Amino acid sequence: MKLLRFAAAVSAVVLASSSALAADPIVIGVSIAQSPPGSVVQGTQVKDGVEIITKMINDKGGVLGRPLKIVYEDNQGIPEKGRAAAEKLISRDKVVAVTGGHQSSVCLAEIEVAHRYKVPYVNTNCWSDDVRAKGYPEVFNPANYNTRVSSAMADTIAALKVKSVVAFAENTDYGIGQAKLLGEFLKKAAPQTQYKYVALDRAGKDFTPAVLPLRASPPELVVNIMLPPAAYILMNQLYEQGVAPSAHTWFYDGAGIADYPDFWNNVKEAGKYMLAFGLYHPQMPMPQLGLDVGAAYQKQAKTEPNRLIFQAADSVLLIARAIEEAKSTDSAAIIKTLQGMQFEGVRGKFSFSQQPGYSFQQWVDIPYVTYQLTEVGQPLSKTTLIQASGQPLQIDKAVKPEK
Repeated sequence: MKLLRFAAAVSAVVLASSSALAADPIVIGVSIAQSPPGSVVQGTQVKDGVEIITKMINDKGGVLGRPLKIVYEDNQGIPEKGRAAAEKLISRDKVVAVTGGHQSSVCLAEIEVAHRYKVPYVNTNCWSDDVRAKGYPEVFNPANYNTRVSSAMADTIAALKVKSVVAFAENTDYGIGQAKLLGEFLKKAAPQTQYKYVALDRAGKDFTPAVLPLRASPPELVVNIMLPPAAYILMNQLYEQGVAPSAHTWFYDGAGIADYPDFWNNVKEAGKYMLAFGLYHPQMPMPQLGLDVGAAYQKQAKTEPNRLIFQAADSVLLIARAIEEAKSTDSAAIIKTLQGMQFEGVRGKFSFSQQPGYSFQQWVDIPYVTYQLTEVGQPLSKTTLIQASGQPLQIDKAVKPEK
């Protein structure tokens, strides 16, 4: 009878522990755009990446023996909505960290809340240097940043030896910030090149008034610094007006939109011959975990993964690894661990710089590529690689439409 009572007691403890674990997940908040005017295509990709890595982590037992639970908030790409989303996730949902941010103006609003509450914030895809320059110890940046892309673009433009460049930038912290930085880098890399940028409303539906003047005096290169859907509208109107891509004018995307799943459905011929800055290409080296994440996405979506899948996966994995290393879900412990840890994730190994300014708590040497689309509907794996990760430009591989 004593043995039976002991066994029953042990079973009760085990069952109670199991119930406690099931009822006590580690909650991570994800703020993304799930409705207009935000970039819904970005939000969808971020969510897909988050869910793939979360399943992988939970299938292996979770973190510290507890499952991860993701709570989503729709910020609609609006700073005020982002601020409210971060406030709700932290104060009501009691998340241990916030991630998912993919539009700079929203991130800049959300990090103010994270800083006030001293809760870790992992920036998934907000490029504005201002996010880093704030110097908030709670904010970590494993994603791209404007200085990185503007410097890379300036080098490509200099190699093309064009004499005139017009950039179209969305009227956001990201768009205006990158356009200004591109001008600064071009003064050094290609001082003979004339450059100007035009700010456009990211919610605009017709950019013809800005495009038409280029018909009479076309530049040798047009740069896109806009997110969809506005970017797609701009591209189609540039193409319809015969401005770019053309035998006279290159078209160069600096917003990383070429690998979005809806790209070709929206641009068709307007995307042919486009040069693109990219943060992922199938020819880039990637750890096995990255290959597994990519394969999982391709299996469920029936299409190639893009950079946001991997960036989102790394964002959640980074939080999980920090909790494991700290052996705690305490905010201060997670932040301290993130500041000093060597992270090996989906896209490779890195640690966060502590230098102030645009590189603060940033993966400084984030890899990138330059490639060209040469056929309508072309998958990323079939594009022409103009610059492999960490390699010099091979600008002679780029081609223009015939007259």
